[in-house]
Amino acid sequence: MIARAGRSDPAGPAVFGVVIGGRYVVDLTANRSAPGSGPKNKAYQREKKTKRSVLIADKIADWTIRIGGIGVIVAVFGIMFYLINVVIPLFTGGEILGRIDHPKPAGAGQIVIDKVDEYKTLSVAVERNGTVKAIHIPTGRTLAAASYDFAGKTMTASAFNSRSGDVAFGFEDGTVRFGRLEVAVEILKNEQVPGEAAAIGNGVRADAGSVYVPIPGDQVRRLAVRSSLGEPQVVAPGKQIRLIEYKIGGTVERPTRSFVTADADGVLRLSSATTRINMLTRKETTAVETSQLPPLPAGTTLKTLLMTDKADQVYVAGIDGTIFRFDSRDFAKPLLAETVDLTPGSEELTVFGFLNGEQSLLVGTSTGRVDIYFRLPQADAQTTDGFRLVRAHVLEPHGAAVARMDASLRTKSVITADTNGNIWMRHSTSEQTLLKLATPSQGLTYEAIVMTPRDDGVFAVAANGRYYMWDISVPHPETTLKSIFGKIWYEGYPGPEYTWQSSSGTDTFEPKFSLTPLIFGTIKATVYCMLFAVPIALAAAIYTSEFVHPGVRAVVKPVMEMMASLPSVVLGFIAALILAPIVETWIAAVILATFVVPLGLLVGAYLWQLVPEQVALRYGGLPKFALMFLSIGISVLLAMRLGGFFEDIFFAGDFKAWANGQTGSDVPFMMLVLMPIGFLLASYGFARLGSDAFRERLRELPRVQAGVFDAARWVVLTAVGLLIAWLLAALLTSLDLGIRGGVVDTYVQRNTLVVGFAMGFAVIPIIYTIAEDALNAVPEHLRAASLACGATSWQTATAIILPTAFSGVFAGIMIGMGRAVGETMIVVMAAGNTPILEWNLFNGLRALSANIAVELPEAVKDDTLYRMLFLAALTLFVMTFVINTVAEIIRQRFRKRAMQL
Repeated sequence: MIARAGRSDPAGPAVFGVVIGGRYVVDLTANRSAPGSGPKNKAYQREKKTKRSVLIADKIADWTIRIGGIGVIVAVFGIMFYLINVVIPLFTGGEILGRIDHPKPAGAGQIVIDKVDEYKTLSVAVERNGTVKAIHIPTGRTLAAASYDFAGKTMTASAFNSRSGDVAFGFEDGTVRFGRLEVAVEILKNEQVPGEAAAIGNGVRADAGSVYVPIPGDQVRRLAVRSSLGEPQVVAPGKQIRLIEYKIGGTVERPTRSFVTADADGVLRLSSATTRINMLTRKETTAVETSQLPPLPAGTTLKTLLMTDKADQVYVAGIDGTIFRFDSRDFAKPLLAETVDLTPGSEELTVFGFLNGEQSLLVGTSTGRVDIYFRLPQADAQTTDGFRLVRAHVLEPHGAAVARMDASLRTKSVITADTNGNIWMRHSTSEQTLLKLATPSQGLTYEAIVMTPRDDGVFAVAANGRYYMWDISVPHPETTLKSIFGKIWYEGYPGPEYTWQSSSGTDTFEPKFSLTPLIFGTIKATVYCMLFAVPIALAAAIYTSEFVHPGVRAVVKPVMEMMASLPSVVLGFIAALILAPIVETWIAAVILATFVVPLGLLVGAYLWQLVPEQVALRYGGLPKFALMFLSIGISVLLAMRLGGFFEDIFFAGDFKAWANGQTGSDVPFMMLVLMPIGFLLASYGFARLGSDAFRERLRELPRVQAGVFDAARWVVLTAVGLLIAWLLAALLTSLDLGIRGGVVDTYVQRNTLVVGFAMGFAVIPIIYTIAEDALNAVPEHLRAASLACGATSWQTATAIILPTAFSGVFAGIMIGMGRAVGETMIVVMAAGNTPILEWNLFNGLRALSANIAVELPEAVKDDTLYRMLFLAALTLFVMTFVINTVAEIIRQRFRKRAMQL
């Protein structure tokens, strides 16, 4: 407030001043003479100057604040840009690093098997006559390798397992032979390299049968081809073996060799050789078992044979696209489980093979179509085993017939080549085409294409007498926006789902990187936490600000603020090891306590109205506050005593069985859940029918009688509310809208209810402190005006104080929400870390922050999981940024409304 003050003295000078905020700031003194007494004295103003040091300090503080604020903004955006920089490679696909082009060795024949070692150094090819040729890929130099001796027989079928190096050959006389083909790797010192090894470029040396590649540490890597071949075994006497599939399984002590053959007459034979090794004498005993598969329809032209490692499924593919799937779990009596045509119309099947893990089947056709099929259980399968082939993924089609394929040994990636010479690298699950390798010449066909074991190269042997090697980099083939945030159909799943599972105990596991369950888990934990924390925190803030004795407030508020300093790891530890078992044991009592404790406080409040006014005023401080805690304690003990009875009435005697839907009805528990709605409806009806007259009547009555009548009104409204809630519960249950199967479902010990309790204790002090300060900051004249108009303290608090302070209250709620969204240790320790999409209060969850804490120690720098965790951090960053921005906009609107009061 600014005012002008002055005093006049006839005998002296007139003194004038300026008063600002109650403080005299400026003196103006002037000599005034009586009218006509002479010239006026010159008015003067006392000069005041601010010290230079103060000005300098002010400037320093001003620039420090500016620089600090700008620095905070820069730091925040710097963190965001760093996270984005780490995440971007997830969506960049692949790139070609280089290409090698060399002619095939002179006199090379038709290639039936080709293998490339994991270092992209050697290509080992097996020709139809058994010749094995090894080529040093970078230089094209041919190395000596032991060929297979077929004893003059003509090889008519072959099979190769690139993972294990096992080979199988079928011959025209009905015999088969098994062997191995591998690139042996050995680390040597430089001085161990033979003197006859000649340099062939880039420090690499080679002799007749080995290549020596320099590696760090004054060492070399020696690579040499090893091949072996077993004795012939008669399978189809006198019948040419047209197709063969071969798998090695079992254990070290009891290895099994399973193979399936098709002879010239179309007869399919399934054989298994089990070898037992005596661990003491190392003597081997082999037992061979053979069975014949059910015959195929006459005129079937076979294209491919496939068999799983366990030999429990056999796939026979016809060139017309008909797939015959045999169930061979009973080896002696295999059954034709399913017959399905995968290429309807005039299409022909050109490629049919397993992807890594043998659960996905790639189908390529003469029109260039490429599809992925799963074998899944189906209720209407109409097959002998209840499974059926289902098309799960449709990949980008080629422009010509698909001619070749090779699957990755590490991921669900695959390369396909068409008859125009195009080689494409794809990922089956994400359905993206990762690379399209440049075609050396139009219309080029390939004898063999191979994906290197580390997915970092593609080797192709062309029919034009040359071979090609592409160096590629595809670090994150499984990540797209759809695979991260959308539904993806993974192997073994009945349909597309949101799934996070980053690791497993098997080499054939496919990582699943959907962030949706983690985002949902974060929201779920936050919602249940805020449902628990906000009512308690706001009620406490309103009570201590507007109703409690100042002495009590002086104790309660510091204690609540101290609670905010509790380490979250301590709260998580207590929640996981103490609270979770207690809640599981007393679950019915805990649920009952959520209704009994508020009811006990209300009963205590109405009983306090029956106390004489003088007594109530005298003991309205700490004694009344202590009685509140006594009421809470009595309510908790009552809930524990009545827990068993409550469980019998509402949950048919077993809450867990009831939650699983095994017993009981939804109506009783839904009635309790809907009771607040019923009470509000009853209160609204009472307000419309005559609440004003009732209040006027209460004003005329003495305090005790008014309390009795008010308590009676509350009892009646509660009874009516329960009746309304029961009617609503019965109606919803009759419409199959029960509470079970949604918010209530299977009970696990570490669940969202426990997380809500523990996180609530971490959030309540924050919301309470900020909200209480906002309520206390409301000008006192607003309270006085409301009370002077006849409003009660409760009406003043809810209709005047709370709306005025709502911008600050809302800020406290949003800050508490920010704490809940970013909470880590409580969620890690008490939530069970289950990435699921359901609102079940009694099941676990996995939040973004908890996922980062759990997974980061297992992540390899710059791999897919590592970058996905940074994407999770970026997602959490964006979520909090959006929440805070929206909260600030809303807060500013409330603040403008409050300033108008």
